[in-house]
Amino acid sequence: MSRMKPATVFVGLALSSAFAFGGPLTPPVGPVAPTHKTLTEVEPRTPINATNTPGDADSLFKITLPGSYYLTGNITGVVGRHGIEITAHSVTLDLNGFDLAGVPAMGAFDGVSATVNNLSNIAVVNGSVRNWGGEGVDLGGILPAINCRVEGVLARNNAGHGISTSSYCTVSNCSADGNTGNGIDVGLGCTVSNCSAFSNTGDGIGTSHSCTVSNCSATFNSGNGFNTGNGCTVSNCSAYQNTSNGILTSHGCTVSNCSAYNNTGNGISTGSGCTVSNCSATNNSGTGINTVFGCTVSNCSAQFNTGHGINTSTGCTVADCTVRSNTLDGIRCTNACVIRGNTCVTNGNGAGDGAGIHATSVDNRIEGNNCTGADRGIDVDFAGNFITRNICSGNTNNWDVVAGNVILVVNATTAAAVTGNAGGVAPGSTDPNANFTY
Repeated sequence: MSRMKPATVFVGLALSSAFAFGGPLTPPVGPVAPTHKTLTEVEPRTPINATNTPGDADSLFKITLPGSYYLTGNITGVVGRHGIEITAHSVTLDLNGFDLAGVPAMGAFDGVSATVNNLSNIAVVNGSVRNWGGEGVDLGGILPAINCRVEGVLARNNAGHGISTSSYCTVSNCSADGNTGNGIDVGLGCTVSNCSAFSNTGDGIGTSHSCTVSNCSATFNSGNGFNTGNGCTVSNCSAYQNTSNGILTSHGCTVSNCSAYNNTGNGISTGSGCTVSNCSATNNSGTGINTVFGCTVSNCSAQFNTGHGINTSTGCTVADCTVRSNTLDGIRCTNACVIRGNTCVTNGNGAGDGAGIHATSVDNRIEGNNCTGADRGIDVDFAGNFITRNICSGNTNNWDVVAGNVILVVNATTAAAVTGNAGGVAPGSTDPNANFTY
């Protein structure tokens, strides 16, 4: 036992030496500062409550200063008051996943409402707003509020619009259903993206001029699925079973990569100077795609519509489209149009009466189309059109073209079968402008 004691002392000394060299024991000069974070540093935002955001005669809570605010629980409405009123610029309101619920007979009051003239930089995000007597979220203000953002909000069963903004605002990742007005209604120069609007009494999504709507769906709305002003872009959207048109735009708009299915009105309907491309319009009770002056429709599909497949007015181009089994005409145009490279199959479907292509006026160029299985392949009502390089076959009447048009038709049916490497006869004309029947 006496031999173990020096060893034990040696280890203790070794550990003591190691600890001695771990760092200086002298404290730094000056007072020792705390290292913990304050409550403001942990949560720099302001909670919505009676102390921080007291309401007034027409609001439960009122935000009167710029800043970032958040809910700490659900809010139940009170008759005659907005849920949260905003009267300051530069406010972010995080609903924090909570619910703002109105009550019966509360009057025309909003869940969230901006009520002062010309507010800007308002954001409302991440929660649900339902059953209010006015709008769910109304950032329109008395006069336009601009540069607003609504994100991640569910607006349901409100007596006005579900979400309403004024100019230069962004609405994204929102859902609006069962509202008495429009599901989403925005002003000039706004962007609406990744939203859904369904079963609203008005339009699903309505916009003013120069707006962009993308990656949205509108279903079962009592108005139009989408309804836009002038100079708008609608892309990658779907409109299903709306009581009016699937997609309705005004002048100078672009509609691309959209689907309109089973709407009571037209599938897609535009004003003048619009472009519709890579869209499908199917099983609508009106016309599949309906345009007016100076429009272009390309690479689209229109089928099983109760009206025409594609209907255009003066100075339009319809190119590389497929129109099939529409009750009336596959493609119908008035004057000064170019109808080129389209496939028209079995139009005049069922009890209907229609042509593959039907020109009702003058100065049209009808070129390189394939028309089969309709009541009439190509039908031209007036003199003064140029009809070239089309093919019509299997229609009840392949050609119904009045006198005075530029047209050459050749029967291209071979006199004998073709087997192996040779046989048959030439189509009958080497004229490059000939139309063919077989």
